[in-house]
Amino acid sequence: MAVVVGIPTSSDPKERRSPIVPDVVKKLKAAGVNIVVQKGATEGAYLDEETLTDVSWVDTTEEVLDAADVLWVIGPPSDETIDKMREGTVLMGLLAPYSSKERVEKLAAKKITAFASELIPRISRAQSMDILSSQASVSGYQCVLLGAARAPKFFPMLTYAAGTIRPSRVLVIGAGVAGLQAIATAKRLGAIVEAYDVRAETKEQIESLGAKFVDTGVSASGTGGYARELTDEEKAIQAEKLAKAVANADVLITTAGVPGKKAPLIITEAMVLGMKPGAVVIDLMAEGGGNVFGTVAGQDVKVGNAQIYGPVNLPSRMPIHASEMYSKNLLNFINPMLTEGLLNLDWEDEVIAGAALTHDGEVKHPLVKQVLGL
Repeated sequence: MAVVVGIPTSSDPKERRSPIVPDVVKKLKAAGVNIVVQKGATEGAYLDEETLTDVSWVDTTEEVLDAADVLWVIGPPSDETIDKMREGTVLMGLLAPYSSKERVEKLAAKKITAFASELIPRISRAQSMDILSSQASVSGYQCVLLGAARAPKFFPMLTYAAGTIRPSRVLVIGAGVAGLQAIATAKRLGAIVEAYDVRAETKEQIESLGAKFVDTGVSASGTGGYARELTDEEKAIQAEKLAKAVANADVLITTAGVPGKKAPLIITEAMVLGMKPGAVVIDLMAEGGGNVFGTVAGQDVKVGNAQIYGPVNLPSRMPIHASEMYSKNLLNFINPMLTEGLLNLDWEDEVIAGAALTHDGEVKHPLVKQVLGL
């Protein structure tokens, strides 16, 4: 019997993205997969019954859970939803694996096979499945727009009848996917851009986008494309060298995170207090504790001369393109598992094994077990 992919409404009422889009529906149907969607699950992305025509629509989450072999979600399901899931259901999407020991234990107890997109190995073969990267592109783009909207200055150089306005200076901390997208977007808007990352190999990427690399003399490349944690001595050196660049910035954007850990505090109170009047800070790591002293998730706060904003769930602000990217990532993840419309999980596959959060009553991922103390 053909696999059924189910799309329930998100457990977050503010979430606007959809895990399914028309193009992906066509490809799933061509692979022999049926799709059931709860009414309201796709409205935030401007997708309705007239747009998604080749799916079965149902009224309740329970109907989706009863019909579906595989659930596609954005964000972890609520405890109530997990309680109602059938044993053996396969769950795919962003599941915030490090955020709740109780939820992970509940998924294991229900014998749910949960694949967390955050855990997909960062290898070449899995790039087309990498939801973290696709959604980070949206966040990097959005944070520059938020900074430009809040800044009391033009971003580009401007010539007018009485003279010339100098361009704004933007400093980006962290040159992962979000940081690189932020650099590129700030450059397109005409700002002078500097950027910093503790991974020395990012210097070439930063400079290729037309930004200046801030060299602090600290290099801390880690595994999987992420930075390792800095020692206290390295943090002190980094802070001293960064302080000058921060003081010169009109807009500061921070994007530095480490999986399974609280976001590193990179911009200290002294650095914030040294910023110029009218300076704007956009801290993309607000939900993980923040890279900047004074950041409050979801709020604008004033610290010294600086206005600090800690946005949450930026990809949801651009639900059409963010949904398209997310859904195609999920399609590329499930495709290798499909054979004539049936699901076949090959546990020898490093992508499948690496992305597994829970399976057959066990928590599978070693780092999740370590972080949550399981």
